[in-house]
Order: sequence, then C-alpha cells, then structure tokens
Amino acid sequence: MIGSKAALPNQAQTTLCSLRSSLLTLALVTLLCFTYLSFNSFRSYPLQNNFNSTLSFVINKQDYSDLGSDVFHSPSVFHLNYLEMVTNFKIYIYPDGDPNTFYQTPRKLTGKYASEGYFFQNIRESRFLTHDPDRAHLFFIPISCHKMRGKGTSYENMTVIVKDYVDSLINKYPYWNRTLGADHFFVTCHDVGVRATEGVPFLIKNAIRVVCSPSYDVAFIPHKDVALPQVLQPFALPRGGRDVENRTILGFWAGHRNSKIRVILARVWENDTELDISNNRINRAIGPLVYQRRFYKTKFCICPGGSQVNSARIADSIHYGCVPVILSNYYDLPFNDILDWRKFAVILNERDVYQLKQILKNISDAEFVSLHNNLVKVQKHFQWNSPPVRFDAFHMVMYELWLRRHVIKYF
Repeated sequence: MIGSKAALPNQAQTTLCSLRSSLLTLALVTLLCFTYLSFNSFRSYPLQNNFNSTLSFVINKQDYSDLGSDVFHSPSVFHLNYLEMVTNFKIYIYPDGDPNTFYQTPRKLTGKYASEGYFFQNIRESRFLTHDPDRAHLFFIPISCHKMRGKGTSYENMTVIVKDYVDSLINKYPYWNRTLGADHFFVTCHDVGVRATEGVPFLIKNAIRVVCSPSYDVAFIPHKDVALPQVLQPFALPRGGRDVENRTILGFWAGHRNSKIRVILARVWENDTELDISNNRINRAIGPLVYQRRFYKTKFCICPGGSQVNSARIADSIHYGCVPVILSNYYDLPFNDILDWRKFAVILNERDVYQLKQILKNISDAEFVSLHNNLVKVQKHFQWNSPPVRFDAFHMVMYELWLRRHVIKYF
C-alpha cells in the first residue's frame, strides 16, 4: 500500500508531462500554420507593397498636420478613409478606343476645361491604376467629349459616338452588366459632355458622372455623381494668402453677362463705389494681368453662375486668396461632402444679389480673417499637378469616387 501511494505522484507527473507535450505540439502546429499563411500572403502581396503601405501611412500622418482640420466636416473620418483609399483603391481603364481620336488621352492641360485633361493624365500616373479588372473597384470609361469638341464634332454626333462606344464595351466585356454600370464612371468638364450622354439612359441613371456643371436641375444626383472643380490652369500668378492688410476692395467681379444673375449683378452694382463690378471682361490693353492682380487686392470675389452653375472663377478666387462669394442656385460645390465651404466661402442664393453689399459689410474683420486663413488651407485641394501629389484636386476627386465604390443600381 505504501508503494502504491508513492507511485501516485509519479503518475501525476507523467500525466502533466504528457499534457505539456500535447500543448507544445499544438503550439508548434499553430505556428507552422501561421507561417504558411503568412508565406502565402507575402507571395500574393509582395513585400514592396507592404513597405509602401507603411511608408504611405508615415508620410500621410505627417501631412495631416498641415491640412487644417477646421475646414473638414469630419477630419478624423477623412484621414482614415484617405489612408485606406491610397493603399487599396484600384481603377480599371477600358483599353478600347483610338487615342488619336476621342479616347484614352486628354485634349490639353490648359484652358477652362483643363480639369478633364488632368484627370485623364493623372489616373495613368497614379498608383490607383490596375490592368487587372478583377482587382478593380470602379471602371473608367475613357471617352473625352472635350476632344470631340476640339475636332468640331456636333452635339448630335457626340451622342451617337458616346452611345456606340458604351454599347461596344457592354457587348465585349462582362463588367457593365454585373451592376448595369453602377460601378462605372466617366469624366467631362465641358457641359456638352453631360448632354452627349443622354443617348445611354443607364449612363445617366446608374454610372457615376464626374462633371464640372453639377446642377440639381439637370439631373445631377449628389450621392451618386461627383462635382469636378473647374480650374483654369496654369495660373498666371503665384498663390495669394496671409495678406489681409493688402485687401482694401470689398468685392470684385468682371466677366461676360451670359446669365440672368450676371446681368442683374452688373446692373445693380456696376456704379457702386465699394464694390468693383464690371459689366464685361477687363480689357487686356490697359495692362498685363490686371484681372488677376485685382484678386490680390480684394476681400470677397463674387462668383455668379454663367451659362452653367459653375465657374472657373471660384478656383481663381481660392488660388489668389480672395474669399469666394458663391452666387448660384442648385450648385453642388466640389468636395461639398468633405469640406465645410462655409468655413472659407460665402454661400448665397441668387436672390441675395440685391443685398450683396450689406451682406459683405456685415461680415466682421475677425470673421473675414478666419475665412481667409481657412481659404489658404484648402488651396492645395483645388490645384492639379502632373504627376499628382497628395491631397491635390486629383486625389480629392479620387476620394469622392472611393466613397461611391459601393454601387447603387437604379432600374
């Protein structure tokens, strides 16, 4: 009995050792499984990609401090989503179409419709491009109505060309039919480009339209479509800003009277002594860059809609440090769901034109300084570059597309 009792501790020790061996074996098997999975992960996503993602995070964290969080609706959400976008977002460009005609490449990177050209060029210079459609979040339809316009194509023929091109993509590839085009987008800055898509109803109803004329009264759908900033580049003079003491003119506008609101603006205020309002463009014969230099001297630059709700004058005002006064109805402003425009601009309805001077004079000096300082913070978001740089106009448009990558279908 004594020997039996003495054997019990030895038996317990043996059981404990066996348990430890089993746990050690399980841990070893688990380690081997994780090693195998990690190896496959590295094979699928090369080390360089992981390094770039880490580097991108470090760089962007440093850049965020310069963005100015008070001009964003939700800076923390923007920062996190932006990082995810630059790391993961992929766009597939249909290869069809002759670049020497209306497809693939921009017409030019200058003039009123330069934004369209820059996007066509920037997307090919960026890390967002993929040649594997199975990796793509969105599909870019690379047809340029601006190029058609430059070649003298009539509006009627544009509509036919756009329809035939989209039909060819639908018949050749399976991607459109999966969502009826809801994960496809096209880009046009000239307003004729919007009208030229009318021959393809699903291109209007389902596809994402990235346009410079985002008016609610011409079927622009804010949660689906994207407002493209109209930027007339290259700018004639450097950026303005941090110079409020030099801005002695209350308000400024000069331009063609090609809309009802512009006619009223000129008629009511052209003889005012505090508002510098011209009923036509400034004659270049009176001196070089007189129009552009006027922005440097003005607190508030009036931006009425022209033939469309949009105007390149808004981007001009931002660039030169003159607080824009948006005088246009039904205008979905560029990046409106990201940036709080009321922090760096004055937003008015067209009916406010009759009280324009009093509205501007009621803005205190402190409020103006705040608007001006915030304006300087958003300047980078309204400039195109080649190649594109972080947070510029191209990346902001890409961010808008990223937000719309979860497709919505209309039948």
